This record gives sequence, C-alpha cells and structure tokens, in this order.
Amino acid sequence: MSNTAAHHITTSKSYLTLLKQKLSRLAGTWTIEDYRAFITFYSSFLPSLMKVERCTVFIMELESKEICSIFGTGLEHQKIKAPLKGSIVGSVINSGKGRLINELQDHTGYHSFIEEQTGFAGRNLICAPIKSITGSSVTGAVQLLNKLDNQLFTEDDLARLDEIAHFLSLSIESIVLNKEILRIATSLGKEAERLENESVSGVTFISESPAMREVVDLVRIVSRTPVNVLIQGENGTGKELIARMIHQYGDRRQQAFLPVNCASIPESLMESQFFGHEKGAFTGAESARKGLFEEASGGTLFLDEIGEMPLVIQPKILRAIQEEEGHRVGSNVLFKYDLRLISASNRDLAEEMNQGRFREDLFFRLFSVEIILPPLRDRKEDILPLSLYFLKLTNERFGKDIPGFSPEVLSLFEMYGWPGNVRQLQKEIERLVALTGEGLLIQPDQLSRDLQNVYSTQKKYDYTETSDGYLALPEQTRQLEIILIKKAMRRTGGNKTQAAKLLAITRQGLDKKIKRYNLVF
Repeated sequence: MSNTAAHHITTSKSYLTLLKQKLSRLAGTWTIEDYRAFITFYSSFLPSLMKVERCTVFIMELESKEICSIFGTGLEHQKIKAPLKGSIVGSVINSGKGRLINELQDHTGYHSFIEEQTGFAGRNLICAPIKSITGSSVTGAVQLLNKLDNQLFTEDDLARLDEIAHFLSLSIESIVLNKEILRIATSLGKEAERLENESVSGVTFISESPAMREVVDLVRIVSRTPVNVLIQGENGTGKELIARMIHQYGDRRQQAFLPVNCASIPESLMESQFFGHEKGAFTGAESARKGLFEEASGGTLFLDEIGEMPLVIQPKILRAIQEEEGHRVGSNVLFKYDLRLISASNRDLAEEMNQGRFREDLFFRLFSVEIILPPLRDRKEDILPLSLYFLKLTNERFGKDIPGFSPEVLSLFEMYGWPGNVRQLQKEIERLVALTGEGLLIQPDQLSRDLQNVYSTQKKYDYTETSDGYLALPEQTRQLEIILIKKAMRRTGGNKTQAAKLLAITRQGLDKKIKRYNLVF
C-alpha cells in the first residue's frame, strides 16, 4: 500500500474522531436527564387530568428491543422491564394499537407479576402506543391504571390518551435518539481508537479481515522485542508498511528507518552500498561514504526483496549480522553495528535455499520470527474498504466527484484474483476514476483488460444454455478452469511454474488439471 493511500486512511481516522466529538456535543446539548425531567413533569398531570390513580411511560430501546419504564407514579425508585411478548404494554408496542381492559383481574400475564413486586393492584387500564414521528415504528407506550371512583374506562378515554401520546412522542423519540447518538459516538470513538492504535507516523493498515487482524496482532508482539523479522508475501501486499509498523511500535522508533531494495542495487556496487567505502577505494570514490549498516545504527535496516541478493555478497551480509561488525571497502577499520534487521521477500526463501540460490546459514540468521502477508484474494473482507478509501483518495487527487461503484464492479472486485494485490487495486481505481464521467457510478465497461476478460467470461457462462437449461455448476467450473489455464499458459509462454503461480495453485495441481482436461500446450 502506498504512503499516500495510508495517509488517506489516517485522514478517515481523524474524520471519525471529529464526527464522534460532534455527536457527543449534539447529545450533550440536552441530556437524557433533561428529557426525563420534561416527561416526568408532563406526565405528572395525567393522573389528575384523566382521573386515574397511576400513570407509567415506557420506551423501547432501539438496539436491544427492551421495554423499560422511564416514569411511573409510585415507582420513583423502581423500574419496570416488560417483555415484548406476554405483557400488555408489549402487545401495544408490537401492534401499534391501543388497548382498553376494564376487568384486569380476569387477565393473566406479566402485569400480575408486577403487582406482586410493587404491591399495587390494578383493576382496569388503558394503554396507547407512542409512535415515531420520523417513521412508522412504535417507540414506547403510555399506560393509565385504575379509573377513580371505581369508574370504567371508555373508548373516549382511549382516544384522548392516543392524542396525549402523540404529543409525548417528540420527547420520547428524543430520548431514544439521544441514547442512539451516544451509542454511535461511543462506537465511533472505539473505532477511532483502534485506528489510532494501528497508526504509525500517519500510516494505518487496513485490517478488517481475520487474516490481517492476525498479522497486526503479531506485529504488535514482535515489535516489543529486538528480534529480527522476515516478512514474506507477494508483490503489492504491503511488506514495507508492515516493516515500518514494527519499527515505529518498537523502542527504536526515534531512530532511523532505512529501507533498501536489494533488487535495485547493481552487484558491483553492493558491498559499497551496504558497508561504505573510503576515499580512493575504487574509481569514482572521491570521498569516504558510510554504508547502510552504519547509517542504520541505532535504528532499523529494512532489506526488501532480499531473495534477489547475489550469492557473492551473502557471506559478508551474514558476517555483519552475526558479528554485528564490518569494514568499509578500502579500509581495515572495524565498525560496530547496532541495528534491528527486518527483511522481506516475495520469493519463498526456504525454496530458494533448497535450490542453492540462497545461503542456508544466512537464511537461519536472518530472522527469528516470520510474518506471512496474505494476498488480497485471501482477505476479501478488505477489498471493499480498500476500494472506498482509494476512490475517495483518487477523487481528491484528480479533483473529481465519482460517487461510487456499480454493484457489478464491486462483485467483480471480490471475485477477481488480484495478482498485483493492493497495489494493483489502487492503480485500477485510479484508472477507473480517470475514465468515468463526473458524477457517474463506475461501470464494468471502464475496467482494465484483465478484469474485462473475467467479467466477459462470467457473463458468457451466466447466459450460456444447454438443452437442459443453464449449465450445471460442475460444467461451468470445468469450462472456466480451461479458459483460465489457457490464458495463464499463454501469458507465461508455456512456463507451468509461473502459470501455476498466476492461478494461485501448485505446479502439481496444474499438471493434474491439464491431464484431466486433455489440454495440449
């Protein structure tokens, strides 16, 4: 993942924090206790107005669906929690219709249990729903108990209570929404805190998938100890970003983090680059120069693509790691090295060692802990959040306003194998934003050639019919595998090892499929 993309993710973290603060301030402009006081004051008039002994107001929590009293005559130190099923107030909230019961003693249910708890016996009641003013849901109920002078409740009483409940709805819904705002603010605060904890110098790693959560947890553990680490993963999976996280979480965070791509250094210059040289050590050495091991002293040296390191330089790297010392080209003076070493490779170093392309002693000296970064195809839960982050980032960079992706594009993103991983996804989205008209959703016809081929193949088999109707799943799988195998073999010039890697299967698995389908190359 690029630093610019990671910076944008941190911007999202800041946005979450700001939103949480705004929601908290909004919720605090009139607290839940203010609403309770208002309802208590409002409801205290109801018994005398409606000539009843008691009044109870209930609300239903949005998240838990729990019904709880927020005001009750004679219940100053008690709360009633009524079930949605088996209680009169629950049936009113569930149905959205008021109830009138004049012979309460003939009814069994939750009210009998409440009478035992409170010591108050009910003769009759009316209960009206408090309906949402912003929707069709019911947010609570108001219940009146025992008409005075042994009178019975009438339909007029229920109609009047319905009218009163309508005016109560504003305050009741404000309480519910206020509590929901606080819940959301708390949730956003936790999410912002999580992102803060995973943020390193303006860089945050997206880790919604279980696979990446495990990686981040392992990073936290190894960063606390000075062990050397090897990060293995395909190109574009974010190996350098993980290395930076390890450095920043560790006790060397105030010192230098020095990244070097071993594949980019010419073999003839490697010794000078790593260990430095003295003036006149070779043609062109016009002044003395520190090597990477010296420059990283006190901090962290990150050797990216270490599998590309030539065999000729490996013994000297081994000595520098093992003895923690070395000398510049053209000098016999030993320099002591105090650094943390983090290495990375897109190759399987164990296989490279078995093939004689990487020294065994260096392999076992390089690291104490190995971190395997999963490819994007194995962390599909991260594809959507990554896509949205890259879309917003690219909109800002290009000065455009592309609102989002069509469902077909998002579905294809999750289906596609992404051989270039996160880096390829970012470049694909940059391309799509550039080609999409202002204000329009990104459509499949703007996809790059590789994704277009997968999309066309999918469409072809979605609509291909046989005499029995649509192709059966095994036949669809067979035909799709044949197409993808042929494509991989063409792309690699018939190299089965490389083709198997593109298909994300083993070489043996590819051979079996070629034999099973009688393919000839």
